[in-house]
Amino acid sequence: MELKISSQSHADYAVVTVRGEIDLYTAPHLHSKLVDAVNDGSRRLLVDMSRVEFCDSTGMNVLLSVMKHAREKEGALELVAPCPAVMKVLEVTGLDAVFTIHPTTDVIAAAAGTAASQ
Repeated sequence: MELKISSQSHADYAVVTVRGEIDLYTAPHLHSKLVDAVNDGSRRLLVDMSRVEFCDSTGMNVLLSVMKHAREKEGALELVAPCPAVMKVLEVTGLDAVFTIHPTTDVIAAAAGTAASQ
């Protein structure tokens, strides 16, 4: 399955929506898009994973790498609504304690509301 990525940049945050499977073949494309979002100045990167059906260790490494990159730029990477299969990988690997994980996409609407009121 292919990977589809879309992004929306806002004043101080960006939402990157990912659909499909993150694996050895698609991970480089995801890495590029996420790094671009961080380098474009977004201090808070929300990665909407609600439509990611599969994520292997390569994908997890991409997320860790970009989180580190974001922190170096005094930013953050947060995962939004990972499906049960992806959440299971996060839990088994202990990465659920490393990432900030939001169980629903409500955080995206909340970020938009906060940005609109500023």
